Amino acid sequence: MSEVAPGLVTVFGGTGFVGSQVVSALARRGWRIRIACRRPDRAWKLQTAGGVGQIKAIRCDATDAAQVGEAIHGADAVINLVGILYEGGGRKFESLHVEASRTIAEASAAAGVDRLVQVSALGANPESQSDYARTKAEAEMAVREVKPDAVIVRPSVVFGAGDDFLNKFAKMAQLSPVLPLVGGGQTKFQPVYVGDVAEAIARATGRGDAAGQTYELGGPAVMTFEDVLKLVSRETYRTPGLVPLPFFAAKIIGGLAQLTAIVGIKPVLTEDQVVLLQSDNVVSDGAQGLAALGIEPTGVEAVAASYLWRYRRGGQFAEPVAA
Repeated sequence: MSEVAPGLVTVFGGTGFVGSQVVSALARRGWRIRIACRRPDRAWKLQTAGGVGQIKAIRCDATDAAQVGEAIHGADAVINLVGILYEGGGRKFESLHVEASRTIAEASAAAGVDRLVQVSALGANPESQSDYARTKAEAEMAVREVKPDAVIVRPSVVFGAGDDFLNKFAKMAQLSPVLPLVGGGQTKFQPVYVGDVAEAIARATGRGDAAGQTYELGGPAVMTFEDVLKLVSRETYRTPGLVPLPFFAAKIIGGLAQLTAIVGIKPVLTEDQVVLLQSDNVVSDGAQGLAALGIEPTGVEAVAASYLWRYRRGGQFAEPVAA
């Protein structure tokens, strides 16, 4: 294994849930970090992740070639974390997944950047009926066309404090006496800890033998959707009923719920997310994963209680509810 000496890395999407953890992991490894984002004012908390002058945020629209070129100027490595989970407010999968990724790859190639890490998603598939999964796959292809040595990282659903996974269901359990088992609740996931994902991206950025590789990141356990809801119920000390919801009904609900995105409100569910739930989200047999990068995966039960306690009646020191 050959390690690249830390230099200057430009991180697109570095203020998000995963991105902020990536910035911290890079800082620990000695990189100087330039965070390219639409709202640099939101990056102020990340300044404490490194030493004085180690981290700097600049304004950049990832779909603007000129701004992307300026953000990459002088960088030794580039990491692209730009992505959305739903469309709304003019933000489209095609532009932010595919076009932005192509723009970043082309600018990286033009600037002679040695390492480009493209953060995709487990389940990315050009034939998928899900617009999210399809455009994630098209983004991978667009990047590899320009930079064949780019590193592709595909995480499964990511959990950790501040996630939009366990927190979402915990909030639903807090407000509703029932939780929906979409499609019967048998869709499989392999939840991966955000700290492990961040460390994997940081290591892939600095390892010479990672060039051109694809890594699929999953946690140590495969869980069904029903398992996830039961975990949330246990950790929040709540006892919601689990009600089966057929996919066709969930699509109708998702289609209506996603209308809130028009006015800037995050939808609870979208039709595209229901389509995603019709396919398992687990690491492929034989795929390189966390182990290939020397990382021991963290189990969801080891972390969930540390932040789901806020949804308990009575808070952190509430007494468990009898089964």
